[in-house]
Amino acid sequence: MKPNFKSYKNKKVLVTGHTGFKGTWLVLILKFFGAQVYGISLKPKKNSMYFQVGLKKLISEKFIDIRSYNELNNHILKIKPDFIFHLAAQALVKESYNNPLNTISTNIIGTSNVLDVARRFKHKCILIIITSDKCYKNIEQIWGYKECDELGGDDTYSASKASCEIIFNSYFNSYFKNNSKKIRISSVRAGNVIGGGDWSENRIIPDCVKSWMNNRPLKLNNPNSTRPWQHVLEPLFGYLKLALVIQNNKKLNGESFNFGPSKENSITVKKLVNMFKKNWKYSNIILNKSYKLKEQNLLRLDCTKVLKQINWKIILNEREMVEMTRNWYQHSLLNKKMLNFTNQQIKNYYDKFLLK
Repeated sequence: MKPNFKSYKNKKVLVTGHTGFKGTWLVLILKFFGAQVYGISLKPKKNSMYFQVGLKKLISEKFIDIRSYNELNNHILKIKPDFIFHLAAQALVKESYNNPLNTISTNIIGTSNVLDVARRFKHKCILIIITSDKCYKNIEQIWGYKECDELGGDDTYSASKASCEIIFNSYFNSYFKNNSKKIRISSVRAGNVIGGGDWSENRIIPDCVKSWMNNRPLKLNNPNSTRPWQHVLEPLFGYLKLALVIQNNKKLNGESFNFGPSKENSITVKKLVNMFKKNWKYSNIILNKSYKLKEQNLLRLDCTKVLKQINWKIILNEREMVEMTRNWYQHSLLNKKMLNFTNQQIKNYYDKFLLK
């Protein structure tokens, strides 16, 4: 069965972490399909995409720290959402080195709180827990990680995401596996995403934009590292499709899925930057020889399962992925209001999605 995204029309959808990069895009997609969207998050940063697209006017939001169980519980039970997409997290590897306990408590306790609130529901709901491709114990295997591979992490960010997956599985088996209330859950592990509106620190595309717009050379770390890059719309449409499939197929309840390009389409940091530098007046690059942070050189995902189970795969090629991202940033430097441009990119992608 091919899910109809218009099924989200008038449905109550809760997005945790809605003020973040992926969260903002997800809210706009849901609004595109006519959903009634609610958001729970920390307050947005001043330079975020949230303000560029005027998200405040499009959503019913409440600023809650997801580690605050009682406040989280009371608000979610009041909403009674039909769908929950849990994105709220401390999402930066470097920040996890600087503030490990904050990363651990936000990601592990926050995710546990959302799962625990959901087990008390008396209504039908689909819950998608978003973790990360970095949840796998990375031994730099060239064939890509499958959902059944060992979890782990050498840094606290990766370890926290692996822990979220373990907790997700324990909650499923303890509370949701034979749940007569038809609360269905899944976890998703996305590869590295790029796209307009990401202004985070220590991420390759935002670093390019912030350097070049100020006529400074980009200090490039680990140019030969390979990552499963994809445009942000790819996994987000995948999450939405998965939620609709799970709603109609209880056999997928409790399953985990990778979302990313095939191993053949994983590319190096150097190649990504060289593709992105096109059409910038200033685009100098220098190697950051003083960079000391430990990172794995190779990370690939095996996405065979999600292709077979819900017929999802990457639809943008490398050129389209980079071009969409570059166009968004370059347009944003000329126009502070980005809602119409962003919605047009969503529409263009959806048209491609329907044709695949």
